[in-house]
Amino acid sequence: MPRTIAEKRAAFRALHESGCFMLAPLGFKALATTSSGFAWSHGRADNHVTRDAVLAHLREIVEATDLPVNADFESGFGATPDEVAQSVRMAVEMGVPGLSIGDSTGEAVAPLFPVDVAVERMKAARRAIDAGGGDTLLVGRAENFVAGVPDLDDAIARLKVYADAGADCLYAPGVKRHASRSRQW
Repeated sequence: MPRTIAEKRAAFRALHESGCFMLAPLGFKALATTSSGFAWSHGRADNHVTRDAVLAHLREIVEATDLPVNADFESGFGATPDEVAQSVRMAVEMGVPGLSIGDSTGEAVAPLFPVDVAVERMKAARRAIDAGGGDTLLVGRAENFVAGVPDLDDAIARLKVYADAGADCLYAPGVKRHASRSRQW
C-alpha cells in the first residue's frame, strides 16, 4: 500500500536525523530534485524556469514514487516574504516532504538577498509550512559559494539566522573545505 504524504514526511524527517540516504531500487530511502538539472532538461538556465513548471515537475516526481522527495525550490519563487509563502504553500499542498529555500537573487550586482530580507523570506516559508500542517522539512540554503560570494564566515552567519528563523536543516552548497577544528561556531 502506498505511503501517505504524512508518512513520507515523517520518514524524510527521520532520515535527516539518522544520516544520509539513497535511490529506491538500490536501497535509497529518499530523493531530491535539482533545479539546474530540471532547467537544463528544458533548455533553460538554472533559476530560469517558472514556478508552475517546477510545481508540475515536483508533482510528477512525488506521485511517481513512494520515497520522500526533497524539492530544490530555488529562492522560493518570490522576492518578497509573501510571494515566498504563497509558493511554499503550493509546494506543501502538492505533497513534498521537504523543500529548500536559497538566498540567491540571480542578480550579478547583488547576488544574495540582504540577510534581513533573507531571514524574513525564511520565516515566511516556515509560517506557510506550519499553516499547512507543519511536517514538511525546511532546508535553509546559504548560497554564497554558488552565487559568487565565497565568504565562509558570512555563509555560517546566514545559516545560523536561518535556523533561528525556522529552518530544520542547513546547507551551504559549493563549500569545498571545512573550517579549522579550533573554530567556535
